[in-house]
Amino acid sequence: LSKEFSSASSTTTVGTVTSWVTRNGDAVTEKNLLNHKDLAGDRGMIDDIFDETYREKEGPKPPMRYVWRNIILMSLLHLGAVFGLTLIPFAKIQTLAWAVLCFLVSALGITAGSHRLWSHRSYKATLPLRIFLTIANSVAFQNDIYEWVRDHRVHHKFSETDADPHNATRGFFFSHIGWLLVRKHPDVIEKGQKLDLSDIKADKVVMFQRRYYKPSVVLLCFTLPTVVPWYFWDESIIISFFIPAILRYAIGLNATWLVNSAAHMFGNRPYDQHINPRENPLVSLGALGEGFHNYHHTFPYDYSTSEFGWRFNLTTAFIDLMCLLGLASDRKKVSKEVILARKMRTGDGSHKSG
Repeated sequence: LSKEFSSASSTTTVGTVTSWVTRNGDAVTEKNLLNHKDLAGDRGMIDDIFDETYREKEGPKPPMRYVWRNIILMSLLHLGAVFGLTLIPFAKIQTLAWAVLCFLVSALGITAGSHRLWSHRSYKATLPLRIFLTIANSVAFQNDIYEWVRDHRVHHKFSETDADPHNATRGFFFSHIGWLLVRKHPDVIEKGQKLDLSDIKADKVVMFQRRYYKPSVVLLCFTLPTVVPWYFWDESIIISFFIPAILRYAIGLNATWLVNSAAHMFGNRPYDQHINPRENPLVSLGALGEGFHNYHHTFPYDYSTSEFGWRFNLTTAFIDLMCLLGLASDRKKVSKEVILARKMRTGDGSHKSG
């Protein structure tokens, strides 16, 4: 393996190609050994690398148990979001701009925070940036960082199996929102408990958020987005609540969920045709760059989750800006040579027409 370090750009590019071929059930899966162990040493973990040894248990599947509290709350949330849509023509322009700002901040708390920083350790962040991303994560209200990371690493390690929290082979609805409306499969719980999350537990900012997560959500996801337009430019309290808080929150949730559903079903697979995740530019637009999912599951350690830089990828631009400001460093990036070799080896050939 070879590395190229650039102190000016604070980027680690990994170069040499090595591969192996194994069989997973009836499908032939080619996995790239390039930098898995090498980058693990830099990142401190490898639990986002697919586990070839996992086999689903034989016999009948466990019965599906509904979580009625979540069903009721999600139904009310989406009804409230529909009502919020009807209020948009009556909202002040400042309120709509504030709602967009709240969406962008909350989205970065997931994409740049929970996902690329904490789940994959694909770059390093200073304390001020980690605090900002933690606050933004509470604005997003998609579980605390510790729980989000645990579920996401399990998703990568056991993707599209019973141990995957939002297994897309169970259908669009399940992978989109249904997985939150039923009890987790026992394998999800079992495998999640076996993950090494010592790096997350060692982050005092993350554990502080976990300790005070509920009050932080009440304050940052609902109260602050509502109070600002009502107090500063005399917006109606109803509009202030249903647009910047409820509608914005529902859109943020669905943008993230589309990565789990649409980006696992619709699109091409130029990097690895043997896995479900796809390249979906429309999902990337809504999820600030998270829709390049075939690339991401092939190279989960790449901070950009794409080979195309800032294209449809506001999160990558944000991380690059943070590096420019000295708030982030050590971005992991896969070399062009390795990407092209992987396309030629396991891709579906769609890159030739792109």
